[in-house]
Amino acid sequence: MRVLMFGWEFPPHITGGLGTACFGMTKGLLKNNVEVIFVVPKAYGDESQEAVRLVNASDVSIDIRKIEQNEFWKNITYLEVNSSLVPYVGPEAFDNLMESAEKTTSLNEESVFNARYTFSGKYGENLLEEVARYALVGAQIARDSDFDLIHAHDWLTYPAGIAAKEATGKPLVVHMHATEFDRSGENVNQRVYDIERAGMEAADRVITVSNLTRNIVIDRYGIDPAKVITVHNAVEPVDRPDAIKVEKHVREKVVTFLGRVTFQKGPEYFIEAAHKVLQRDPNVRFVMAGTGDLLEKMIRRVAQLKMSTRFHFTGFLRGDNVDKMFAMSDVYVMPSVSEPFGISPLEAMRSNVPVVISKQSGVAEVLQHALKVDFWDIDAMADAIYGLLQYKSLPAMFSKHGAIEVENLKWENAATHIKAVYEQVYQ
Repeated sequence: MRVLMFGWEFPPHITGGLGTACFGMTKGLLKNNVEVIFVVPKAYGDESQEAVRLVNASDVSIDIRKIEQNEFWKNITYLEVNSSLVPYVGPEAFDNLMESAEKTTSLNEESVFNARYTFSGKYGENLLEEVARYALVGAQIARDSDFDLIHAHDWLTYPAGIAAKEATGKPLVVHMHATEFDRSGENVNQRVYDIERAGMEAADRVITVSNLTRNIVIDRYGIDPAKVITVHNAVEPVDRPDAIKVEKHVREKVVTFLGRVTFQKGPEYFIEAAHKVLQRDPNVRFVMAGTGDLLEKMIRRVAQLKMSTRFHFTGFLRGDNVDKMFAMSDVYVMPSVSEPFGISPLEAMRSNVPVVISKQSGVAEVLQHALKVDFWDIDAMADAIYGLLQYKSLPAMFSKHGAIEVENLKWENAATHIKAVYEQVYQ
């Protein structure tokens, strides 16, 4: 079986968990005898192609003479706006971008139908424009490729998936890694919501990364439950996690938050819990690894609480630096307000680090050996962190059994379920 898969990023060029998930998924699918043609808006040349044939959309020429493409462009004209939408920023940062941007609501026909379009591959102010153009290129790639079905990841690629289906008649599977409600709470961006809903309505099957996300898809988007299937995410195994040796240079124990510093990830709850822990034990260091629209606010809050000497901000980490951070950590905390799944706790457990996770996360559905708290319950979060730091038998038990548990949460196993979804729509 051969799958035409549309993504927006691929390691090592990632901004979050989506690219990591796509990489693990493609490797797992290959082990299940599924060949993947993976399309990205912009390839840099250093991506691993051990499990995929990577297609750079920026290298694809569009044949504007084809009637089908012109008709599809008319169907997606509503996407063609110059927007300052950035998928991971909050309302405050979005307002700032809007104020500083020059608003444009139309494009001439010549610029729309360039023979070749060079994508930035990023999340800038012309994101919706790139999403629409990516759909045009997606239709061209679909016509020129030999494959059995289409798989599109998250809203950025749904229009490309729809275009490929319209162009070829091949079945479409869309993967929902995070909904607009996860990213924005109740302050949803209507354009993004509409794209998400259109993609899921056009799809033959919708894969969600957790039952939490499945319920949102059904209840908030009105998608037929019969075609929504949960396949939990997984983690890439490592041969020797104990082989990573890092000098901490500090005597204190280290508690880590790793993720985007945005509303969705709950960084403010981590800071408030850290303050409570430090009142009971000042010999602890806390690390916030990541970037996002709330970072400046979090730095100011740490200063207000007078714990700057016990709190560190590393910026965004990727690749080996993530594993090195876990190697230095004694506890990992994921206090997400709304987390469709959450791969980072699995990565921490893979490194024998005990984890505290919010009950409002999809990964809580599959993990048994993790301490689970409500994201808003600062006292419970602080108690969980303090207990793992103070009582040696507790982290030893969670580390031992957690590492064994993660061993079974492999992408190879998840890919078996994804292939089963493919087989439901592929005739």
